[in-house]
Amino acid sequence: MGYMGSILRVDLTTGTSRFEPLNRKKARDFIGGRGLGVSYLLDEVDPKCDPLGKDNKLIMMTGPLTGTTAPTGARYMVVTKSPLTGAVTCSNSGGQFPAMLKRTGVDGIIIEGRSAAPVYLYVTEDGAELRSAERVWGKDTHQSTDLLLRETNQGAKVACIGPAGENGVLFASIMNDQDRAAGRSGVGAVMGAKRLKAVVVSGNKKVPLHDEEAFKSIAREFLDRFKAASKEQPPALRTYGTAITVVGTQNIGVFPTRNFQQGTFEQWEQISGEALTEKYLVKAKPCFSCPIACGRVTRITDGPFQGEGEGPEYETVYALGSNCGVGDLAAVAKANYICNEMGMDTITMGATIACAMEMYEKGIINESVIGRPLRFGDAEGLVDLCRKTGLREDFGDELALGSMRLAEKYHHPELAVVSKGQEFAGYDPRGEKGMGLAYATSNIGASHMRGDPAYIEILGVPTLIDPLALENKPKLVKDWQDVFAVFDSAGVCVFFSVRNLVTPTEDIRPQGLLRLLNAATGAGYDLVELVRAGERAVNAERVFINGAGFTAKDDTLPMRILEEPLPDGPAKGQVCELDRMLPAYYQLRGWDTEGRPADFKLDELGLKSVAFSRG
Repeated sequence: MGYMGSILRVDLTTGTSRFEPLNRKKARDFIGGRGLGVSYLLDEVDPKCDPLGKDNKLIMMTGPLTGTTAPTGARYMVVTKSPLTGAVTCSNSGGQFPAMLKRTGVDGIIIEGRSAAPVYLYVTEDGAELRSAERVWGKDTHQSTDLLLRETNQGAKVACIGPAGENGVLFASIMNDQDRAAGRSGVGAVMGAKRLKAVVVSGNKKVPLHDEEAFKSIAREFLDRFKAASKEQPPALRTYGTAITVVGTQNIGVFPTRNFQQGTFEQWEQISGEALTEKYLVKAKPCFSCPIACGRVTRITDGPFQGEGEGPEYETVYALGSNCGVGDLAAVAKANYICNEMGMDTITMGATIACAMEMYEKGIINESVIGRPLRFGDAEGLVDLCRKTGLREDFGDELALGSMRLAEKYHHPELAVVSKGQEFAGYDPRGEKGMGLAYATSNIGASHMRGDPAYIEILGVPTLIDPLALENKPKLVKDWQDVFAVFDSAGVCVFFSVRNLVTPTEDIRPQGLLRLLNAATGAGYDLVELVRAGERAVNAERVFINGAGFTAKDDTLPMRILEEPLPDGPAKGQVCELDRMLPAYYQLRGWDTEGRPADFKLDELGLKSVAFSRG
């Protein structure tokens, strides 16, 4: 229970599809979502395959709580081998599409092969059908969504790529419900390489629950607690969106500025969540079954950057704002709208433009290469280059490869602020040491969503730990990574889960999530088993990237972070002492000095046979 019991397998090469039973043992061992998707990837995809080749697979997977009344039960994962990094990726999105996908009667879709011509997949309760996408190929994500809904069912939900995915931008995203993104690591480029424009889903099946009354009672309990707390203090995320984080990172000096050359931004108030709410907010927008409503519908009615859409989120504000030295919130929002319409990850887009800005200012590249001057703070250049990147026009063709490849081309790889080839999220790890370890050890490359120490190091949720301290950070990061894998596998959003479903003790204990999962699935997990399932997912990812050639040498950070002290702010003079944390982290993980899970750990987690089959 909690599962629909079926996986849809689509072969784009032959144009056929079939339904197969969900592997119940896999589902219990990996929960669902991220864990289950990674398990299928590890079983079926050679880690050395070309990410944009026909042998890579694109896996869309829900969790057992997706589509239920569990607060924030609105998430799904897109699992594949990343063209940006060459590692595994598991990109997460919410909105309405994930719940509708599950209500067609499937827990996930495994997409194989490559179509000879553009197609889209239409899934209903009655079956699945591949249809021609010729008339929507080349359209942006908003246009495509509108056209496909008219062609199928206005009540359906759409996940699609835009021009960026079609054109092979290495950080192209898959956009669902127009503006919600499975954003990172180039999942949209994989979809584009398969010539799959969209997945359209329409269904109304009910998610079966093991103990429906108990589940409803537990879900209501957590929702009532949330509502009671909200009456005492309105949730900042509902009021200001995720961009409320600007004030926190600025205050402790970890707000990345000008390609991580600084940790504070003098114009931070102009691009803050408060400014966004005051100037441009139309309404808050929730995902399915979400009491928070952190999504922002915004509108810019005057000036050169007029437009309407969703966002910007905090990570977008950092990447397209402070990291590019841009203090014009309208320009940041407009660039965000363009990224959504093109189908691109705003984090990598902004970080790549920031890298180009630094190279321009240092004379490494010039106006003849870019086609314009490009200094930090250039709002018009920011907006122009986002569009050109999605279309791969002019200098946008080089930006489309991400900051690592851009910096390498011009012989200055040290200017790309990446780990495993993926750009950092909006926290400078010189002033937040746990985040540095999390970036370095993340299996998908730098990511705040693979165990986010900012909750503990900045927000004090569930407890506050000194962001500059090194003591206990390896354990904190390891535990947090495992628990985030549980959230991602269950199909819930971390925003609600971290605050409401985790018991604040010395250890991170997802007691509330345990109760919901057991009522939904009847799996009878205890806390040790549940967290072990998250650990199993993390280690399965590690086995995959080890097979792709990643070792300890890749669990690192740029020299800027390791050797150049922050020049300003409360964290002035700090670097990230990764070498003092990494050995202890490996020991806690049961990994050897090369960053590979030891035999005993693989055996303990039931992964040994798969690991050895990959050599």
